[in-house]
Amino acid sequence: MPNYQGVWSLSEQYQNASGWPKYVAPFALFAGGRISGGGTDTSSVDYVTISTTGNATDFGDLTFAREGLAGASSSTRGLVGGGYNTSNVDYVTMASTGSGSNFGNLSYGPENPTAFSNSTRAIFAGGYAPSSSRNEIEYFTIASTGNATDFGDMTASLSSMGSNSPASPTRGLIAGGYTGTARVNTIQYVTTATTGNALDFGDLLAAVSSITGCSDSTRAVWANPLSTSNVIEYATIASTGNSADFGDATISNYNRAAAASTSRAVYAGGQSGPSNVMDYVTIQTTGNATDFGDLSTPRGGSAGCSSAHGGLS
Repeated sequence: MPNYQGVWSLSEQYQNASGWPKYVAPFALFAGGRISGGGTDTSSVDYVTISTTGNATDFGDLTFAREGLAGASSSTRGLVGGGYNTSNVDYVTMASTGSGSNFGNLSYGPENPTAFSNSTRAIFAGGYAPSSSRNEIEYFTIASTGNATDFGDMTASLSSMGSNSPASPTRGLIAGGYTGTARVNTIQYVTTATTGNALDFGDLLAAVSSITGCSDSTRAVWANPLSTSNVIEYATIASTGNSADFGDATISNYNRAAAASTSRAVYAGGQSGPSNVMDYVTIQTTGNATDFGDLSTPRGGSAGCSSAHGGLS
């Protein structure tokens, strides 16, 4: 390790430069999903640099192909779990590209759960398994590997919800969802650093499912619900209350993936088609989304996560 003490000569500056941590711009991962044409699932993981625009680049592959997943992350690891008829959770190392490895398992195999995280903990909730919507909330410690631990229960049994993924440093929000017979407009929340049952937060603009959410440290933004599929709405995480209109997405779609930096939310793909479109919003403003670029393949039901997240203020 270089010695950084004292006043450096020019030659010492060159020698010691390699020892400094290197800044990597926040990036988003979009993993798995169902590819259009033939209805086949994919294991591929795409990535984009959130602060730029452009088409996605290949990152690697999950341990197997699946759709209906959820993702959560710290700045060093991304976790992707659930999916049709599986309890498996994979992880990738954010600092490098490459294929995923097995992290552990949820206690049940949920399709279309939701997930969110602070800087240390990834929380997965709900989903459809094996023949009904579920109310379980479970968590993992991101820095270790192993199976999920019980966190508590949601206010109702739901699948196809939207969270404020990754999350604020303190709160995770779960919005909308499908009971098995009806969509709901409820928003509920948990305190991520504790365990316990979810509490009522407020209501969405309408009863919806297959909604896609993400956040910075203070504001949650949800987009493209199934019943009103180009709508974007938001809520202030530290308070409770109903959501408000934000603007419109560039496409009408649902079951999209989302990831955020501390300033920008990126939405990707979609089940109607499915689609390869990515668009974005600046989280602390309101207004319509702007085109970002394209995924490598049109897909829906993917998981999104990022190397910068709501747990980083």
